Amino acid sequence: MERDNSQPGSAALLHQLDELAQSVLSPLGYDVLEASLKSGKSRVLLVRIERKDEVPVSVSDLERANRALGARLDTLEAGLPERYLLQVESPGPDRPLYTARHFERFVGLKVRVRSSEGNFSGRVGLIRGDEVEFLLDKDETRILKLGTFKANLAEWPDKPR
Repeated sequence: MERDNSQPGSAALLHQLDELAQSVLSPLGYDVLEASLKSGKSRVLLVRIERKDEVPVSVSDLERANRALGARLDTLEAGLPERYLLQVESPGPDRPLYTARHFERFVGLKVRVRSSEGNFSGRVGLIRGDEVEFLLDKDETRILKLGTFKANLAEWPDKPR
């Protein structure tokens, strides 16, 4: 989950919102990939979802998830700003990858990786347990353990995966 730590207590609030979103959307067949509360002219509660059956998210999925989550949020006093915009999105082409299954789905595709060992782009190679192999240029590989880096797709597959 992405965190906006610009407000006091925001990490705890985002954790609470993430758990709430999971509890509302999971029974409907969705996984919450990330939730963030963004500041600006107006506050935006952004929730990115994917379908558990791995079918691409449709507009009707987004509407359904938005209605369900919005209705639940309306019943709470969860420490949200007085006014905010709820925005439910599909992960899109800059999709974050978190789990071994995410990487398995996108084997062979190019990703951008940010880690304490440096940032790089490479193709997703083999996944062994909680380790992901990245294939870089010049036959170089890097193996990183899940949870020690952040990765996003750098290219989108021709067909949904």
